[in-house]
Amino acid sequence: MNNIVLALLVIVTGYIVKITLFPSYKQNPNLKSKGKKKPEVEKKKPIVEGSFTPRQLSQYNGHDEKEIFIAVKGTVYNASSARGFYGPSGPYSNFAGHDASRGLAKNSFEFDVIRTFEQPIDDLNDLTETEKVALDDWEALFKRKYPVVGKLVAEET
Repeated sequence: MNNIVLALLVIVTGYIVKITLFPSYKQNPNLKSKGKKKPEVEKKKPIVEGSFTPRQLSQYNGHDEKEIFIAVKGTVYNASSARGFYGPSGPYSNFAGHDASRGLAKNSFEFDVIRTFEQPIDDLNDLTETEKVALDDWEALFKRKYPVVGKLVAEET
């Protein structure tokens, strides 16, 4: 009889230690915990879908807005899931909030190949055939990896 009581005592003590140290571990969501509030779910700001001017796109650079949008051949993609690449301090951070088409086509990450929002949208007419193929490959990658959130459009004058 003492062994059964001892075993039950060890089990109950172990259970109390477990729920004290690991309160969220496989906890039944239907049970209400005393004095503890449910952690609030972070409310995400809805992503705007539609048309983006270069000026509007520039806000989605990972600094001004958390989201990172990048335009490739006139289509705007949400590349926020690749923050390590396109976010602040990432190797491709120059593309965040911009039309990255020319830089991708030329395999250049320099600011001088990326247009600012004051400049007209790049028509890419002067790209070589090799650069066009490279850009098409990048576009295919963006289509596979990132959701489309809109189109890049010129500012209305």
